[in-house]
Amino acid sequence: MLMASLMAVISLHAQQKPTELDKSPMDISYWPANYPILKMSGKVKEEPAARIVYSRPQKNNRPIFGGIIKYKDLWRLGANEATEIEFFKNVRINGKTIKKGRYTLYCIPDETTWTLIVNTDNYCWGNFIYDSKKDVARFEIPVEKNTDSVEAFTIYFEEAGKFTNLVIMWDEAKASLPIAFTTETVAKKK
Repeated sequence: MLMASLMAVISLHAQQKPTELDKSPMDISYWPANYPILKMSGKVKEEPAARIVYSRPQKNNRPIFGGIIKYKDLWRLGANEATEIEFFKNVRINGKTIKKGRYTLYCIPDETTWTLIVNTDNYCWGNFIYDSKKDVARFEIPVEKNTDSVEAFTIYFEEAGKFTNLVIMWDEAKASLPIAFTTETVAKKK
């Protein structure tokens, strides 16, 4: 009973006050880029093609990859809640079709390649309840050395010819996942 009371007191004191800034603020990126501004100005009427919601931890002079983010360990791809990606259209990634919908995005980083995991178990805190049975797809992507050190973890979409790249940058690492938006329908499993 004493232990339960002690844990409750610690939990209450550890919670962030609603008026305090989060150390890893949440951010959102859309494709097309600047979608909210385009929508407000009347330049687009349809839904965006995709968006990603993620938290942005800071480097703060810490060693990131191989340091606080261990190589070959599952990472929530950001901080706080696991990163979520939503496709408003069906997409093709490395030849695999993923139907429109909301997914959780995880990463297993290594020095030269990252494994990005698209998973259907949404609204997860970190990788504490990761369920590999809910994986939709896994993609190996190369990692390159970034020309500048990036302080805040960053994810955004950029045009890359016939693809849209999902770009992930932090510290001196940069990885890109090419995504093709399709009009094909995907049969639902029975």
